[in-house]
Amino acid sequence: MSRLSAKTLNSIPAGVAVPNYDRSTLTPGIVHLGIGAFHRAHMAVYVDDLLKDHPDWAIVGASLRRPDTKDALEPQDGLYTIAVRDAQGTHPRVIGSILNVLDANTQREELLALMADPKIRIVSLTVTEKGYCHDPATGELDERHSDIAHDLANPTAPKSAPGMLVEALARRHAAGVPPFAVMSCDNLPSNGETVQRIVTRFASLRDVMLGDWVMQNVAFPGTMVDRIVPSTTDADRDTIAGLIGADDAWPIMTEPFTQWVIEDKFPQGRPPFETVGAQLVEDVEPFERMKLRMLNGSHSTIAYLGYLAGHEYVSQAIADPAFHKLIHGLMTEEAMPTLDMPGTDLGAYRDQLLARFANPALQHRTWQIAMDGSQKLPQRLLGTIRDRLAADQPFERLALGVAAWMRYVVGIDEKGENIDVRDPLAMRMMAIAAEAGDDAEALYVGLVALNEVFGTDLADNQAFGDAVVTHLEALFDDGVVETIKAVVG
Repeated sequence: MSRLSAKTLNSIPAGVAVPNYDRSTLTPGIVHLGIGAFHRAHMAVYVDDLLKDHPDWAIVGASLRRPDTKDALEPQDGLYTIAVRDAQGTHPRVIGSILNVLDANTQREELLALMADPKIRIVSLTVTEKGYCHDPATGELDERHSDIAHDLANPTAPKSAPGMLVEALARRHAAGVPPFAVMSCDNLPSNGETVQRIVTRFASLRDVMLGDWVMQNVAFPGTMVDRIVPSTTDADRDTIAGLIGADDAWPIMTEPFTQWVIEDKFPQGRPPFETVGAQLVEDVEPFERMKLRMLNGSHSTIAYLGYLAGHEYVSQAIADPAFHKLIHGLMTEEAMPTLDMPGTDLGAYRDQLLARFANPALQHRTWQIAMDGSQKLPQRLLGTIRDRLAADQPFERLALGVAAWMRYVVGIDEKGENIDVRDPLAMRMMAIAAEAGDDAEALYVGLVALNEVFGTDLADNQAFGDAVVTHLEALFDDGVVETIKAVVG
């Protein structure tokens, strides 16, 4: 079977949507750092929808760590398939908005030169929480991070996302070119303000005057992004090949739902995102907090408890009535009261989330969601807990989510099998777990001392410690199923 490419595009079956524009007329207006599955299922699709009338807003992507995406898409001329899965089946569409993918490790100078080009007006990012080289507990730049130290010593040959952004901005400043807007599409609290703080601090460490220029001139629009995107499997590739009549090395599987809320701060212009379904607002923070606390907090809780209970997929876990009741209660009783969103039906949003979690066609792995928990916990669960503590309100379900993470990072599941814990702090956490052994309180004391996760306030909070340790002891002694039953009644 032939490979998906510009040459084979005309042979795609009539029932499969393909780009409705001439790709040869496109020029890039956006550089995207961290061109993984989520970006290709989300922002790249919105851009694809508007290129027919706005051909100067195509995307050049960049892989910062591994060349996997470049290797997959380069022989395909940047084309790939997105397949929406629901109860009715799998619905493929070929996306053409990505012109090229650069490998930052081997094409760094080409990438920086493009970012410094005046035609690039937006640089967007999905580099995950850890890609910002920051302290998740404080939102500040981690100045001791090895990549940051490297980039400060070698500013024109950066490795990190902050280093890349600042070097490209410095080149534009030196050339008298207006700065691009920096648009984070990652799940960071107040992601626009957070990335502004990180980038400005890095720029100031390079040069105080450069830092002042960045603070005064560079826009950092905040965003809220939402779409569930499972990892692609070989079975998915076989399915797509059968549907489009061509091999696609890296198709994307996703759900029907997609949401994008954007702060309208683009001094050098932007595509008309609002014409293709995005919501442009003055302040994205309430939407972002809603998503982090209701969707992401629930997702992580399901992931850790579900994996430990033997559920490979989210849909399997949420199909258990006790799991469903737990997550319904977490959102309704503990997360929703911390949200101030007049005019938004939070109950309807909750019900929509539960229905999305239950989509059996999506096959979203609990193990995938469980990755990088030390980076995710502060935004997804701990912020909500702090608000509940400040209001002297219970947080039993949220505490169970934290305890489940602590039980998970021990690295041994309930059957005694090893867990492949993927996390920047994995080695430290597993050393703490090894020293604690079966002592739940010792495990808690060791893990809560990780200030980059818990800060310093929660380690000293007796109510927080009591709640988490109680659940952690139950998870060790009784297992996930019985522990959840005891919580939901």
